[in-house]
Amino acid sequence: MLSLDPKELPIQRLHQLLLGAIGPRPIAFASTLDSNGQSNLAPFSFFNVFSANPPILVFSPARSGRTGQSKDTFLNAKAHPEVVINIVNYKMVHQMSLASSPYPPEVDEFVKSGFTPLASVAVAPFRVAESPVQFECKVQQIIELGQEGGAGNLIICEVVQLHIQEDLLTENGLIDQHKIDLVARMGGDWYCHANSNALFEVKKPITTCGIGYDQLPQDIKASKILSANNLGQLAGIEELPNETDVNEYKLLELSHIFLELEEDPRALEEALHERAKTLLAQNQLNEAWLTLLSFNN
Repeated sequence: MLSLDPKELPIQRLHQLLLGAIGPRPIAFASTLDSNGQSNLAPFSFFNVFSANPPILVFSPARSGRTGQSKDTFLNAKAHPEVVINIVNYKMVHQMSLASSPYPPEVDEFVKSGFTPLASVAVAPFRVAESPVQFECKVQQIIELGQEGGAGNLIICEVVQLHIQEDLLTENGLIDQHKIDLVARMGGDWYCHANSNALFEVKKPITTCGIGYDQLPQDIKASKILSANNLGQLAGIEELPNETDVNEYKLLELSHIFLELEEDPRALEEALHERAKTLLAQNQLNEAWLTLLSFNN
């Protein structure tokens, strides 16, 4: 593995390595006003949510690595500490990219990129009407991390009003992750499209507690077919299926495998592990365990 000291790397290469490794990164499409009331619109992928109470978003318009100059958004946030952070989906990604062009400060990116400015409720900067979710924010603090090119500027914002496209909401009032159709930044010119092919679900162990990797049977841990990630998934089960359930599953679902390979234990075990791997890919954890435990029952 290549080991590097960031202090010995040119800033541009370090920047590219950081962005190539840390992603996908959400995009803060930030709308601000300068001291004369001129609109500015620019995307930043050094961005995330950091608190719900109070609701805090943080993004960083870093100094240019080539010129060392500060971004207009940073200067505007200092002069007029309000910002609207508009969320970017796939339908607007090319317009958003256009707004990142190095236009002079007096140029309105709403006009250049073809977006529709929408009056905000609690702050002065405009919202992007085409954005599926818009956060009106008050700037709470700005932390300058350096004065050289590539240095970040953390703009800490408190959400004072949010707007959500209603057809994105589920019956429970939550945002449907398939419908919002988000995009995110990767390294170089690459983006990530969070569509249905890219999304997968991993249940968070908030109220559950898995048996743990250390409690896996040794023959399963020694599998040549199951990956370490598969084993981590298996270790998330709270309790192993009982012997009765294993035998019933073996009789109803696995009898054809046992009949076909009963004379070749190694091939039988491999077939069961392959089937368990497929079930894990489909998030069928209990069925995967029933399949694996059937080998010794």
